[in-house]
Amino acid sequence: MIDITYPPIIVAAKTAFRLLGQSFQMSGTENVPREGGALLAINHTGYVDFIYAGLGAHPSKRLVRFMIKREMMDAPGVGHLLRSLHHIRVDRGSGVQSARDAVDYLKRGEVVGIYPEATISRSFEIKELKTGAVRIAAEAGVPLIPVIVWGAHRMMTKDHPKDFTRGRKTIAIKVGEPMYPTAEDAAAETAQLRSVMQSMLDEVIAEYPEDEKAPGSWWTPARFGGSAPTPEQAAELDAAELRERAAKRAAKAAEKRGDAATR
Repeated sequence: MIDITYPPIIVAAKTAFRLLGQSFQMSGTENVPREGGALLAINHTGYVDFIYAGLGAHPSKRLVRFMIKREMMDAPGVGHLLRSLHHIRVDRGSGVQSARDAVDYLKRGEVVGIYPEATISRSFEIKELKTGAVRIAAEAGVPLIPVIVWGAHRMMTKDHPKDFTRGRKTIAIKVGEPMYPTAEDAAAETAQLRSVMQSMLDEVIAEYPEDEKAPGSWWTPARFGGSAPTPEQAAELDAAELRERAAKRAAKAAEKRGDAATR
């Protein structure tokens, strides 16, 4: 692929990191292959995770093509930018085409980034994973590499105000060892992936700077002494959000039917 936009975007991002006073804890980046296809399975705690997950592949001089929801890919302005980076458009209502596109990219030797949790984890723990990551990696015949990004959610995530102020914010990026799924038992392999990602997350949080582990901090999982929702509470919040969205869609559809009836 011809990348005109990606290199200057990386330079701009690194400049922004310095201006924001961010520091990094990076490990395992050598697990991203320097050539050939690879699927990165990334945890999802905030809206800017992908920027930092891509940084984890930079030491191997690889560019990551992220699977990004349709709403962002089609949005005016930002959508044009995302498309210029050759990211993959995901329609949650029908994921077949996006999976095919991902397999095609991987077979062509690209590195693809996927969020197997599908949506942001409000508890900041690893949610139940979809089997898509295992199936895509198996079909493409490429390694599946777990990645944990931690700290980026402090800037922009659900239920909390944005915070891009300059100050001490450490971003941790941990790249795990490659897995080679066959998808013969996709559910079992997905459970294994989740277990690995959970262990990696625990390690990252344990290694996070002590002066940034404020007792009761909203960005820390409840079982580590933070005030983030427990996984059970987060599931309730997710369900309420889905109900609210469904109600809005229903109201909008009813309004359209009413408008059509008066014409």
